[in-house]
Amino acid sequence: MSNDALGRRRAARLAATALATVGVLAVAGCSASGGEGEADSGDVTIEFAQWWEPELPDGAFRELIDGFEEENPGITVELVSGPYASTKEQLFAGAASGTMPDVVGLDGAWVNDFASQGVIADLTALMAEADYDDSELASQIQVDGATYMIPVVNFVYPLFTNDALLADAGVDAPPSTRSEFEDAAKAITAGGAAAGWALPLSLETPNGVQNDVMSWAWASGGTMLADGQPDVTNDDVRSVVEYIQGLWDEGVIAAGSFTMKEQDKVEEFTNGRVGMMIDSLSHINLIRETNPDLQFSISAIPAEDGFDGERGIPYASWGIGVAENSEHKDAAFKLVEYLMSTEVNSELSTIANAFPGNVDSTPDLEGKDELFTTAFEIYQAGYPANEFTGLPVAEELMRQFGEQFQALLDGQQDVDQMLEAVQTSWSAEF
Repeated sequence: MSNDALGRRRAARLAATALATVGVLAVAGCSASGGEGEADSGDVTIEFAQWWEPELPDGAFRELIDGFEEENPGITVELVSGPYASTKEQLFAGAASGTMPDVVGLDGAWVNDFASQGVIADLTALMAEADYDDSELASQIQVDGATYMIPVVNFVYPLFTNDALLADAGVDAPPSTRSEFEDAAKAITAGGAAAGWALPLSLETPNGVQNDVMSWAWASGGTMLADGQPDVTNDDVRSVVEYIQGLWDEGVIAAGSFTMKEQDKVEEFTNGRVGMMIDSLSHINLIRETNPDLQFSISAIPAEDGFDGERGIPYASWGIGVAENSEHKDAAFKLVEYLMSTEVNSELSTIANAFPGNVDSTPDLEGKDELFTTAFEIYQAGYPANEFTGLPVAEELMRQFGEQFQALLDGQQDVDQMLEAVQTSWSAEF
């Protein structure tokens, strides 16, 4: 679609959203099936539970959904919107009671659990029934060979560096290798004004294992799996564990790692108390607003010295799925198909400050912070990597790794003991 046509369409949507409403968390109800009137008319209402709408500009997501309703007369979408944590809580409650909304926003860490419980639908089958061509999908999250989640947009996690702290430390460019990162972290810490690196290892919110630890392996083409099974004792993971242990022993990691969460890491970086962190692009605007004077850069996560292959970059997705208990799976999948269409996916990735899940979509970066352009170049030069996505009890796997990693850093065990303990506990979950 041309830009002119896109503009006309947006204008039409803006007019249609004069009565836009903000969804509320009311997932406790049954899957939206409509009332008696709907049964008579053939019209249906489907519920779409997600945490996306509150994180987007006011009215932006409703506008996109209005476009779906215009293209699909007879289908009404009720947005059930809330913060991430509340949405997760409500979806797990709905899974237990068989009352999930028709369409659900999904985190990849939940997929295996939901698929194993049989509460989300096999999208491979729905795509076949709809004669849907999935060649434009950048990725699909599968369990036992069947797709249960489609990543709609992706948020990548590059390396953030404080330009002033680097300059004061005599470092003239963001580090590209592990040796350069170690040297930079030591130099920043030696300056006395800040720590070199923030490493969140909270067991309450263990995603630091995914984003801040295992990402070092993926950045060098490494893996923590073998044929889909745990392989934590391999050389890729061992080298990462030993590398971070070395940074810890050098005292270049900010204090409080064992209880630090992602938001704490961002706060430390934003206030200039650490020189480097691995973080989501979604925080760029927050950092700019909170500390407008902070000059910072982003770059690919440093790789092993001598590595010249494509670098994996950790990412998190806004994924989408369909509830197994939905009485309107055909209408629900139409919404999935709409959000993954080239034009709509471009629009959604643009307003979400994310990268599209459709390989033919492109975010509109005009007028955006220049760091988004840099990040898109990093994204295109490498590949999205997150091996926890789709694994059983993914968050628990992160927590188990974090427990053993903390024990290692605390001097309670050596690397061999740590990796063997993680391998044993992970294997028991598969």
